[in-house]
Amino acid sequence: MKHQQRSVGRLSPSSDTEDMTTVLAPRLAYFAGVARTEHVTRAAQELDVPQSTLSRAVARLEQDLGVDLFTRHGRTVSLTPAGRTFLTSVERALAEVRRAADEVRADADPTTGKVAFGFLHTMGAETVPGLLQAFRADHPRIRFGLVQTYGEAMIEKLRAGELDLCLTSPVPDAPDLVARRLDEQKLRLVVPADHPLATRRRVRLAEAADETFVTLEPGYGLRRITDDLCEQAGFRPRVAFEGEEAETLRGLVAAGLGVALLPPPAFPRPGVVELTVTAPRAAREIGVAWLDGHPDTPPVAAFKKFLLSRRGNLLPA
Repeated sequence: MKHQQRSVGRLSPSSDTEDMTTVLAPRLAYFAGVARTEHVTRAAQELDVPQSTLSRAVARLEQDLGVDLFTRHGRTVSLTPAGRTFLTSVERALAEVRRAADEVRADADPTTGKVAFGFLHTMGAETVPGLLQAFRADHPRIRFGLVQTYGEAMIEKLRAGELDLCLTSPVPDAPDLVARRLDEQKLRLVVPADHPLATRRRVRLAEAADETFVTLEPGYGLRRITDDLCEQAGFRPRVAFEGEEAETLRGLVAAGLGVALLPPPAFPRPGVVELTVTAPRAAREIGVAWLDGHPDTPPVAAFKKFLLSRRGNLLPA
């Protein structure tokens, strides 16, 4: 049986896809229900809507599409060839909507929901695992999506909605973000084990003015802090190597390729000596940041409260 082409109420060819979607979306579940039962009355009962509402919705759907989706046989209906073609895609679309709805509900579940959490590379070996272990003692089923990257990238991900929270340094100051200082981490001047300064325990940063430095790349918070501290010490560092990860820089120092300002390592690294910097004061602030006005799901709110409760006690002793 060939379907009849309709002309009344058809959308014009100039109508875009978004307009068509807006028109059709509320009626797709009704169409699928009638197609499944092949009976308007039974479909209305299953969908818990008045039969008149269902009949009007399906008729309007056919009108908007400009084709007959059903052949009527008294109280029963059967799909036309166009209806069968349409049903295949509608069922796939409705299944995807259900999957998406289930996923966002699951992520917001207070007990088993998900937190998208970003943090600096230098906090991945010890700090973040310790925080997650402590948090999950009281919230054992909450899940985490972890993103380990540098500060500017995390801020971009916050703004894009890809992260709920992030641990970063320096603590950002932007009108669209909320940031709270949590702790402070001392930085050390790392030198090769055979370096003339390696016999010392303390050093003024100005004593390294003639050294070659290995640093993180521009855009990393620690790189900005390094440049600022060297400027305070009265010099601009001569940079020989730029990397993306602090432990790689330690390896370069151990190989005699320069010195570096770095936070303490999770584990001692052979081949280097780590010196306390007495002047200027060498430290970086660690803070938590989130997007201002962004509503928290219960899991995110719980983890945010936990992080704020660790203020002054965030980093391993």
